[in-house]
Amino acid sequence: MRVWGRYILAVLLVAGLTIGAAAQNLGSGTIGDVRVEGAQRVDPETVRSYMTVRAGDPFDAERIDRSLKTLFGTGLFADVVLRREGDALVVRVVENPIINRIAFEGNLKIDDQALNAEVQLRPRVVFTRTKVQNDVRRILEVYRRSGRFAATVEPQVITLPQNRVDLVFEVDEGPVTYVKRIIFVGNKAFSQRNLRDVTQTKEEAWYRFLTSDDTYDPDRLTADRELLRRHYLKNGYVDFRVVSAVAELSPDRSGFFVTFTIDEGERYRFGKIDFASGLRNLDPEVLRPQIDVKTGAWYDAEQIEESIRKITDQLGTLGFAFVEVNPILNRNRETSVVDVTLDVREGPRVFVERIDIVGNARTLDRVVRREFRLVEGDAFNTAKLRRSRQRLQNLGFFGKVDVTNTPGSAPDKTIIKAEVTEKSTGELSFGAGISTTESVIGDISLRERNLLGKGQDARIGFRISSRRQEYDLSFTEPYFLDRNLAAGFDLFRITRDNQRASSFDDRRTGGTLRTSYNLSEPLRQTLRYTIRTVDVFNVRGNASRFIREQTGENTTSLIGQELFYDVRDNRFEPTEGYFLKVGTDYAGLGGDSNFGRVNVGAGIFFRLTGKFVLGLTAETGRIVGLGENVRIVDRYFIGGPTLLGFAPSGIGPRDTATGDALGGNQYYTTLAEVTFPVGLPEELGVNGRVFSNAGSLFDLDASDSRVKDLSSVRAGVGAGFGWRSPLGPLRVDLTQAVLKESFDKKEFFRFSFGTRF
Repeated sequence: MRVWGRYILAVLLVAGLTIGAAAQNLGSGTIGDVRVEGAQRVDPETVRSYMTVRAGDPFDAERIDRSLKTLFGTGLFADVVLRREGDALVVRVVENPIINRIAFEGNLKIDDQALNAEVQLRPRVVFTRTKVQNDVRRILEVYRRSGRFAATVEPQVITLPQNRVDLVFEVDEGPVTYVKRIIFVGNKAFSQRNLRDVTQTKEEAWYRFLTSDDTYDPDRLTADRELLRRHYLKNGYVDFRVVSAVAELSPDRSGFFVTFTIDEGERYRFGKIDFASGLRNLDPEVLRPQIDVKTGAWYDAEQIEESIRKITDQLGTLGFAFVEVNPILNRNRETSVVDVTLDVREGPRVFVERIDIVGNARTLDRVVRREFRLVEGDAFNTAKLRRSRQRLQNLGFFGKVDVTNTPGSAPDKTIIKAEVTEKSTGELSFGAGISTTESVIGDISLRERNLLGKGQDARIGFRISSRRQEYDLSFTEPYFLDRNLAAGFDLFRITRDNQRASSFDDRRTGGTLRTSYNLSEPLRQTLRYTIRTVDVFNVRGNASRFIREQTGENTTSLIGQELFYDVRDNRFEPTEGYFLKVGTDYAGLGGDSNFGRVNVGAGIFFRLTGKFVLGLTAETGRIVGLGENVRIVDRYFIGGPTLLGFAPSGIGPRDTATGDALGGNQYYTTLAEVTFPVGLPEELGVNGRVFSNAGSLFDLDASDSRVKDLSSVRAGVGAGFGWRSPLGPLRVDLTQAVLKESFDKKEFFRFSFGTRF
């Protein structure tokens, strides 16, 4: 790098001497001709066009000096000399070479494609040293963003014939610069460990090999300041501030030591919650049910934000489209109480002028637009804008979604801009796993979640285990006929080995047509029609007669529906909210089976304290034969994952002579579960749980002295843990049946593990 600096300095000195010589030797008189020498690729007339003097102009030293600087400024020439020969002005140029090829050497962690995307120079572009130095800085910045602050880059120029060069960037990537230590100064309410869990930046650890959170990133450090602020504001520290966040690189450049200096301030409780309204014909008290804040509780900024969102939505339903709700805090430092006044005022009348979508190279514009809760001409609403962003994220088509609004062409207009970064939506996945229910599991599937950029979902898959083989093909159009109406179909063929529980196998072949739509934002209805053929075969000779009687095929033609109301904060790991679902089915529109079926389920989730979450769920179902007995393949079977402490098909009517589970026509299950952290770093994804569940399965159509059919309650308790491992989810449960019948099949240990890649 030093050699380059001396070279540039020499060029500048030569240019300065040249300018001085030109000023001293050009003399007076008139320019008779401007002659260009040394030009190869650049046309001489192009050279003259850059100059500020022409033939017929006087030999003016100042104008010739400007011409010299202008020619250097074009970046086309490595050297320019102006001299006078008689009445001619001679322009001697040495052209910068053309880049023939750009290469990278020594880069192992970041590939050539990623580095090429950063550099500005390209083949067949004029080579200049300034551009090379700029590209060196860009490459170093790429490595710093990946945590390699010790990286160095040396550009090498290989001269070729015809004034061409190869440019090679020799990279020494150096080691990753990890965060060795994170220290907090000024914390009293929370320990160092608790605060390290809050920040996204983490200390170096062996188990973080799949993340970059333990590498130093200045932008991440800025985000950590905001995370700390939110954490303290959520826990009552209204006056909290981050005094400084400093990252110091160790002398050997091997790691950073990050120090956050904070000022916690006093902890406050909520005092009075009042309204100040500037809206006509509005009684503020009608908004009070939307407030999630309780007087006497610790101050929580997130509860204030959620209350403001609900109030804004409520005002919208009352016809107030343009409102602003601002919290005004009045601290009483003596009593450590903060009174909150929600100031409701009429906001500026702003309408959506247009919606711009950027970054969707593959996904069609209409696929993005239909997720917006706003359209051109609507009154602007921040709650609907926030919901639109959430819906775009839920599509799963984009790695990044940024929705903003900017001023429009008039004061009462705004432009919404959705900037998205597309990610791969095609999946060729192979799966493997093991569980106590199905033993070894393997599957392969091909799926495209955004077919042809239209948002359509297509999948074909194959799954095999020691007890189940399944083939399926499915397709979903999320906006059928350009309406908010999802429609699709499923084709399937499933073979199940039920020998352990019921001494028979069955094969199901058929298809389903389905459609679903939202009745409201959280309420969705699904309608479906299924036709399937079920073959009961491979019945053991000593099987229960209730199974032997049903050997052979039958066809079921079934129409059904489900209503699902979901206000959980997360579908997979909820911490608050609840859901309700009701499903009904009727079989008898053709086919051999005639029955009706109803299923009802509900669940509610509470955050007890910190990250301890209580979940309460319950399900019940009943199937009734219409003029005939319900076949064994249509009955309910309970146990295993549906009732912990009992084996699959472990409870319910059973032929005590053969031990075969016969299934039941009515069931219910309940589960109370507390999930909690186990003390390991949060990013490991390990959670513990304790649970208690109860349920029953009963009501068999036929009766026999050998058949036990009791409606008594079965219950089990247990504990376990789950791990979101890099290779897939793992779950281990230890359970104990505490209420049981003598003929029930129990299960003490349940284990499941699987991965897809």
